[in-house]
Amino acid sequence: MTKTDLRRQYRAARKAFVASLGPGAREMLERALADHALPAVAGASMVGSYAALGDEIDPVWIEKRIGPHAFPRVAGPDLVFHNCDWADLKPGFQNIPEPPATAPVVQPDVLLVPLLAVTPSGVRLGQGRGYYDRALARLRAQRPVLAVGLAWECQIADSLPADPWDAPLDMIATPTRLVDCRQYR
Repeated sequence: MTKTDLRRQYRAARKAFVASLGPGAREMLERALADHALPAVAGASMVGSYAALGDEIDPVWIEKRIGPHAFPRVAGPDLVFHNCDWADLKPGFQNIPEPPATAPVVQPDVLLVPLLAVTPSGVRLGQGRGYYDRALARLRAQRPVLAVGLAWECQIADSLPADPWDAPLDMIATPTRLVDCRQYR
């Protein structure tokens, strides 16, 4: 399958999974995600997060437990991370909530990464524009950055195609576990 086919397949699986959740179940699972993800972000000086859309797993319960954090803003071909409160986010690129350009720019040392699919070894399938791959390459060129993919269990794949520019994830957090991808490489 091509990456385009895989994106379609995993978007449909994610949508069907979230649609199958009963009242309150999504919040319960996203709170459990925070429990599993918190050990990965412990000790970080700045965590980069994201504003989830639609059926993406939402890091909001992680954000509520870690204090100040950063959100990405699309700046041309790049993501720039700004320290910002939820209340300050405004619709930006593709109507995704993002911080104003005037918010303080920061360099996260842990990055929570959205995805469509991921393998236990950290091969990530994203939306296809490479924003997170470029951001991770730029951040990692300056200092070590831990990349933690956030996923529903239905987004874990046995294998995915990878291009040379695809930035690997270090860990994956789901509502049921925390996977250290580095042990599978």
